[in-house]
Amino acid sequence: MASHKSAKKRIRTNERKRVINKRNDSKIKTLVKKTLTSNDKTEIEKLYKETISFIDKSTTKGNLHRNTAARKKSVLSKHLNKVTASK
Repeated sequence: MASHKSAKKRIRTNERKRVINKRNDSKIKTLVKKTLTSNDKTEIEKLYKETISFIDKSTTKGNLHRNTAARKKSVLSKHLNKVTASK
């Protein structure tokens, strides 16, 4: 167990950051899954904008690597183009 004041503070801050990062990862997964499973054109466009926005914010804050974000956005864009082209 940590005995220094700074080590105790580090434990507390790491726990806070772990919870925030887990919440962000979970939200990204949920938004991506919702977008990919939807087939309604207007709903997909709305979810697409929301998901891309959240992915960009997470990347800016350092929660996601930029290449990971680009890969996720590419998958979403392909799905959006497929749905909008077929209908």
